[in-house]
Amino acid sequence: MAITELPAKASRAPATGSAVAKSQQKGQQTKAAIVDAALGLATQIGLEGLSIGALAEVMRMSKSGVFAHFGSREELQISVIREYHVRFEEEVFFPALQQPRGLPRLAALFHNWMKRTSLEIDSGCLYISGAVEFDDRPGPVRDALAGSVRTWLAAMYRAVVQAKEAGHLRLDADEHQMAFEIHGLILALHYEARFLKTPGSMDRANTGFANILARYGSDAAAPSPTSASPKKASGKASPSKPV
Repeated sequence: MAITELPAKASRAPATGSAVAKSQQKGQQTKAAIVDAALGLATQIGLEGLSIGALAEVMRMSKSGVFAHFGSREELQISVIREYHVRFEEEVFFPALQQPRGLPRLAALFHNWMKRTSLEIDSGCLYISGAVEFDDRPGPVRDALAGSVRTWLAAMYRAVVQAKEAGHLRLDADEHQMAFEIHGLILALHYEARFLKTPGSMDRANTGFANILARYGSDAAAPSPTSASPKKASGKASPSKPV
């Protein structure tokens, strides 16, 4: 039989739109599950400890299956940083927006941060452990990590500025210094509570924050968020945008 007489191969029917959408949704769910598992590993062993092989073992997937969702170990690390930042915003930043501008919102940001820190005493903070791992290692992972931290610190600084604008802080209050000292309390808390296991570290951090407010606060300071009635935030705002 001539080549021209060979029976034609049956062509595969094109996937329907719903089948494609279902496949894409399944792929997104699998990727989200991998990132969640990777975040759990990273808080325990650090970003540098993440590997496609270790993650494949945890997910009971092949290395190629995990690799297909990210393309590189570096992209996996960046995805973990982004997910950590999203969760940080949801637990610390967005709830604080329910408080009025000024000291109530600033105090809410700090106390939400403290609450998250208390939960991370056993697991560790990716911002802090990542800073140790990548402080002198330029590249996309360090850029993603530093960008997330800068975004959060900018939100804290903006809350300090708004407190001053509301008349809750002295006119000569140094906003940069105040934000620096608040950040320093959290760093000290991690070191004391997680590394040294010093009893009473949470109480000392709270006392430190109260001392900061006493030094920078004006006589017209607003009530604390515990006594202020929360206002509902209209929609979600990004820490990188004014609120």
